[in-house]
Amino acid sequence: MTPSDADLAADLRLTLAHERAHHDSCRAALAAMVEGAQEQVVVGEDVSASGADAEVLGYQLRSRAKEMRELPEGPLFFGRLDFGADAGRDHGGQSYHLGRLRITEEPSAPPLVVDWRAPVSRAFYQASARDPQGVAVRRRFGWAPGSRGDSADLTGLEDEHLGGPLDGTGPLDGTGPLGGTGPLGGTGPLGGTGPLGEPGPLGERGQPGQPGSILTAEIERPRLGPMRDIAATIQPEQDDLVRAELAASVCVQGAPGTGKTAVGLHRAAYLLYTHPQRIRRGGLLILGPNRTFLSYIAEVLPALGETGVRQSTVMDEIARQPVTAEDDERAAAVKHDPRMAEVLRRALYGNITADFPDALVVADGSYRWRVPAEALRRIVEGVRAEEPPYGIGRERVRTRAVGLVRQQAERRAGPRSAAWLRRISGCRPVGAYVDAVWPRVRPEEVVARLLGDPEALAEAADGILDADEQKAVGWARPPRSYRSACWSAADLVLLDEVAGLIEHPQGYGHVVIDEAQDLSPMECRAIARRAAFGSVTVLGDLAQGTTPWAARDWPALLDHLGKPDAAVIPLTIGFRVPAAIVGLTNRLLEQLGVDVPAARSLRADGELRMRPVGAGDDVLAEATAAVRDALTHEGSIGVIAADADVVPLRAALGAAGIPTAGPDELGARVAVLGASVAKGLEYDHVVAVEPAAIVAAEPRGLHRLYVVLTRAVSRLDVVHGRDVPWDLAWDVPR
Repeated sequence: MTPSDADLAADLRLTLAHERAHHDSCRAALAAMVEGAQEQVVVGEDVSASGADAEVLGYQLRSRAKEMRELPEGPLFFGRLDFGADAGRDHGGQSYHLGRLRITEEPSAPPLVVDWRAPVSRAFYQASARDPQGVAVRRRFGWAPGSRGDSADLTGLEDEHLGGPLDGTGPLDGTGPLGGTGPLGGTGPLGGTGPLGEPGPLGERGQPGQPGSILTAEIERPRLGPMRDIAATIQPEQDDLVRAELAASVCVQGAPGTGKTAVGLHRAAYLLYTHPQRIRRGGLLILGPNRTFLSYIAEVLPALGETGVRQSTVMDEIARQPVTAEDDERAAAVKHDPRMAEVLRRALYGNITADFPDALVVADGSYRWRVPAEALRRIVEGVRAEEPPYGIGRERVRTRAVGLVRQQAERRAGPRSAAWLRRISGCRPVGAYVDAVWPRVRPEEVVARLLGDPEALAEAADGILDADEQKAVGWARPPRSYRSACWSAADLVLLDEVAGLIEHPQGYGHVVIDEAQDLSPMECRAIARRAAFGSVTVLGDLAQGTTPWAARDWPALLDHLGKPDAAVIPLTIGFRVPAAIVGLTNRLLEQLGVDVPAARSLRADGELRMRPVGAGDDVLAEATAAVRDALTHEGSIGVIAADADVVPLRAALGAAGIPTAGPDELGARVAVLGASVAKGLEYDHVVAVEPAAIVAAEPRGLHRLYVVLTRAVSRLDVVHGRDVPWDLAWDVPR
């Protein structure tokens, strides 16, 4: 017998009341956890241990207390798993709420909330009607937008019945799973099958379907402010990447709107949870394309309970000197070319000479120890053949020269003490010998001499760079010394290469690299030095490559990163960008000359409108009208134009009484930005102004336009007074 609407409504009210009460219990338990962490700090200050042990313990306790205090406010769980009675000894008949961190009333008690990264949580993302993995019911909770975690904000739920009997009492109140067929009785919004089952949003592991209403609402929720986490909406193929092994390096070729950035951040959070000691010992680094992008993603990891992760750019990581100069396009392209690595190696190791004309004579009291010039020459040749880092090689030369002196001394007077060795190593004759054959150098000295001296550059670049390339990178007005040099951004890459040849930099246990397609080979080498003994997660889209040296394929870039065996995994199903916009950008994709699969979208909603106008001021007027129309909808608005057009565009909007902000002001309703800084950002509504100007502004302008058009996650207006660079012989609203 089918339950009546009144019975279903009563069941829903009862279930919501039960879940709200559980959330109140979770909130109280979390408050106790925060208070307990602070109490541990107080108790730990009086711990009886060595000073070093007490300091380490105190640091750990204070860090934990700080992390607990800084947890963002918000709902404490987003899902629930009810396992069937036949699910096995570990989980059979059990129910688990899932959230962004584990919450328990005491360490030995069963958790009130299970961390989304725990092994049992994987079924929430992977189970389907064809493979229920022991799950009888999967529940999703609907929270009011912007909720700060008040239990009253829990406004709805959806159940998916995947298979397997429960233990006979029902998931909540002994009445069975709320009607027995659909999420809340009848067939419900999911038709009794569920958003991740059959058909689900991905159907049978990748086949598009229709997501449930709560999942859809969360994915399509209007954006305003920084990027949010996606712990509640991770899809199976995303989950596979998130939970990849620490030792595995992976490259994600992600079409716009497929969540590749979120996947990378959630993988970082997963690795911190699964391998806390190894990751924290080695460190974890998030690399973004610019600081605006880092501001946009800054709140994701803290929302997942992870703080203290370094988020940086390549330029910040290699910033040995301030950037006070700018290269022309030709010079920058040559400096970023991988051939420069060999030029720099020659320039550095060209300082070494095996020729030391005299014997090494060391005074030791009444003795004079003498090492012949031939023996000294063999030392240098032997160390060079071993190809150690330059700095280590210098110390090996010193150690081996002192070793020959020691042999003579011990034959005469017996074993020598450590103090004796230190004295001989630091004596003037040994220092003079080492400085003569293997000089101490700074990276700045090497690069300044190379770029400022045409003869030195010609010698180091012989057979590598032609005369025009040498002229392009050489300094027209060399400084008196490296201390007065003006360094460009590309010069910093060269300095880091030389610094890495002198001494290996400190590495990280794992590095997440976003927008990797824009990295030059020399920038990749800088990252590779920092991930030599760790793994990487490479995120990018070849179609969005906009730098002159942008990657054309992934294998070459991965080789420069030192991870040639990393698996390249495509993400093509879009959850954020509507199908109407994807259709337009796929047209543009055909002109970009990159071999990447076209994107597909699960979203049938969204709007695309072409707004053709006359040239000149008419474009600004139409753009203003488009923004006014966009303001009638919810969400953020990004007005994106060629960089040179940003100032007049902001002036026009300001004159019309529309307040605007730049891309760094993440909470602003209307942001006006140049196309060059749009990468990685998302807006509910994008007004793309004069595509032809965006294309004409740079050599890879078509790729830049592709980036601009894919920033919209609900609506896109294209305002143009000139011809657009794609085929309009198809139906686009005007």
